[in-house]
Amino acid sequence: MDVRRREFITYLAGAAVAGPLSSRAGQSAPVRRIGVLANEPWAAIEGLHVGLDELGYDEGKDFLIEYRFAEGDARRFPELAVELVRFPVDVIVAWGTPATLAALKATSSIPIVMSAGDPVGAGLVASLARPGGNVTGLSSQTAGGEEKRLELLKELRPNLSRVAVLSNPTNPYCVIAVQHARPAAAALGLSLDVAEVSAVGELDAAFQAISQKRADAALVIADPFLAHERSLLAKLLVEHRLPSIFAYHEGAVAGGLMAYMTSYYDIFSREATFIDKIFRGAKPGDLPVEHPTKFEFVINLKTAKALGLEVPPSLLVRANRLIE
Repeated sequence: MDVRRREFITYLAGAAVAGPLSSRAGQSAPVRRIGVLANEPWAAIEGLHVGLDELGYDEGKDFLIEYRFAEGDARRFPELAVELVRFPVDVIVAWGTPATLAALKATSSIPIVMSAGDPVGAGLVASLARPGGNVTGLSSQTAGGEEKRLELLKELRPNLSRVAVLSNPTNPYCVIAVQHARPAAAALGLSLDVAEVSAVGELDAAFQAISQKRADAALVIADPFLAHERSLLAKLLVEHRLPSIFAYHEGAVAGGLMAYMTSYYDIFSREATFIDKIFRGAKPGDLPVEHPTKFEFVINLKTAKALGLEVPPSLLVRANRLIE
């Protein structure tokens, strides 16, 4: 991690604890307020700042950002969304399906720029071409995302036959992702064993069930709780000798074997364009939802060594990052 990124994460974490950033604004001119509703202060959010800067916006002069982080507990999103609405902010940037659903429930008038796995399937927009209402943004996952992750596991272990899927049943996106994963698994000749977990206390039972079914690898679905507990999950996966693939870069950094995902830095950078259009008078419901165009693949070689796995060169050469 470079110094700039480390400083940015420290800045975000401090903002989450210290309270509203707008209190430091001393300008009398109108300043736009952007509310960010997300799970954690991940470095990808830096893309929003960079995107706005490239569009000519000056933070502190033209806009200020209010951060609200659920810290792995999606049940907090509704109250955090209400806080932003009451502040009030001029636009809400919502990261993930649970955050976007909470923002949509909290307001039907404040524009919401979201990144969500399946916006139509989750009921966030009427259609991608004409979202309607007050929500637009980007679809952060593709329908083939789970298929790609399963393909990578299969390439890692050609004799793979059973995959454990860690999913949170309280997250609508997880339900959709599992539905996408089933036909993809069948096409690859794989059996899926879905382990549903929504609290730390459920992990032991989930991994006992996974062991009993003799899974060969694990797929971790994108979810606030599962993302927040990535270090614990990575530890348990290694203890159970399970090669794994996560839907977030941070999962591999925490000790998971692999991660394949949308570039969330790019997603946040592109969200700045939506904000700019809204600030210039566009209605969010008239702005088509866009698809991700950049993806990242990460392999943790330390974890591979701990599992006694030799990663095929075909995977190594395609990785954007190797953790050694």
